[in-house]
Amino acid sequence: MDVLDIARWQFGITTVYHFLMVPLTIGLGILVAVMHTMWVRTGKPEWLRMTRFWGKVYLVNFVLGVATGLVQEFQFGLAWSEYSRFVGDVFGSLLALEALLAFFLESTFLGLWIFGWGRIPKKLHLAALWAAVVGSIVSAYFIIAANSWMQHPVGVAVGEDGRPVQVDFLAVLTNNTALAAFSHAVVAALVVAGALLVGIGLWHLRKRKLAGAPTTDVDHSVWRRSVRVGGLVSLAAFVLVAVTGDWQGKLMYHQQPLKMSSAEALCETEAPAPFSVFAWAKLGSNECDDVHSYTIPGLLSFLAHNDFSSPVPGIEELQEEYAVVYGATYPDDPSFGDRAGDPIDYTPVLAATYWSFRLMIGMGGVSAGVAAYALWATRRGRVPTSRVGVYGSLLAVGAPFVANAAGWVFTEIGRQPFVVYPNPDVPVDEQVWFFTAQAVSPGVTAAEVWTSLVSLALLYGALAVVELFLITRLVRGGVTTGDTTATPPAVASSRRDDDERPDGDRADDDRADDDVLSFAY
Repeated sequence: MDVLDIARWQFGITTVYHFLMVPLTIGLGILVAVMHTMWVRTGKPEWLRMTRFWGKVYLVNFVLGVATGLVQEFQFGLAWSEYSRFVGDVFGSLLALEALLAFFLESTFLGLWIFGWGRIPKKLHLAALWAAVVGSIVSAYFIIAANSWMQHPVGVAVGEDGRPVQVDFLAVLTNNTALAAFSHAVVAALVVAGALLVGIGLWHLRKRKLAGAPTTDVDHSVWRRSVRVGGLVSLAAFVLVAVTGDWQGKLMYHQQPLKMSSAEALCETEAPAPFSVFAWAKLGSNECDDVHSYTIPGLLSFLAHNDFSSPVPGIEELQEEYAVVYGATYPDDPSFGDRAGDPIDYTPVLAATYWSFRLMIGMGGVSAGVAAYALWATRRGRVPTSRVGVYGSLLAVGAPFVANAAGWVFTEIGRQPFVVYPNPDVPVDEQVWFFTAQAVSPGVTAAEVWTSLVSLALLYGALAVVELFLITRLVRGGVTTGDTTATPPAVASSRRDDDERPDGDRADDDRADDDVLSFAY
């Protein structure tokens, strides 16, 4: 492999790994804030115990997410310096706002939440958590706005050197691609968090049932509420994922029609166009010859046009159109390296695009099915003991993570060979685009990128082991181990009128009053 291929693998591996943590941070953060709100409003001990248990899982994931996310921005300057120069006028403001405004907002107030148990009034403590959660969401928006600009560049003019110059920052922020992608990402994050609550909650309910534990104590209420909340959130979010996904699909057809056609292995223009359920033949070779599919008639036309009869252009027709508009071969320019003068294949890798799209949909459907099972199995106070059902639900915690990762892979691979896709809404002479082949750093060797790729893969593998170990330890401990049910030490030593101990909660008076990190580990 040459430098470009290795650099793409490196960016893909590190980004997918980081992106596994982002949805859980956003989704679980929202749910923990809701749990904390319910405790402040009702004073019920089960809400406090839920807040503290799931809050610990949230914190572990947040910390590992920050550690893995730091690498992303460094890669822009290391392996992708030409790309950084090209998009710098647009990305500079977005990434600066993400770091200076959103990241500092979430990290500062998250610190207040960790250290503030029993030391600041309840409502201010709750507000600190909500501020941290909002900071995470705002941070995600700035990152998605940057990525969406690459998918659909708006708010810029072509500079004298051919690079984009930002002329309308508001247009960049309100890019319809960003609005659709952001809404889709947030509701998908809630599916991730809901699946985690369902899987772990069912496991604990079954464990307690088999051990003969009572069903009338607070701990039982903690896990039952977790399952019910997780199931309801997952189902509702799945519906919204479908709605926002349909919005994205229609934008995708207009802005990147080749991605739509490649996602369906639609080789020739058809009217009405069918939706492919399963395809085989030469997808791996990126050829459209002899492709066979099981299809649903007219559904692709609906996804693209909102009707069941309009035509959808095929891959072969679009390849010819792109070659005429953007060139049949790469320019004879040193920035393209050995690829200068080579024919341009505007069709993304069919196998990766086609199957990542189906994996995204399929894993989302698995999550919805498990959520429905959990709600049915716990109806009217029932406790499921089915080994298949409970352990299947626990295993299915990974399904929405896979769906999110597959969605990212589909989005990024589907826009190739462009790293900045041309905007079809403006005349060709005013369009901005940038080929991936010219985006890699010119002074970096294959050996150097291989070294960084192997090093980062090993480091990220070690971090994965650390995160799984910490979360597994927390899950096995439950809400009665590691001071998860204890009133914060400062509350035990200094009672406030507005922060009375909830009924059924227990103080751990043996803890030192200055042990402010008791909640964090």
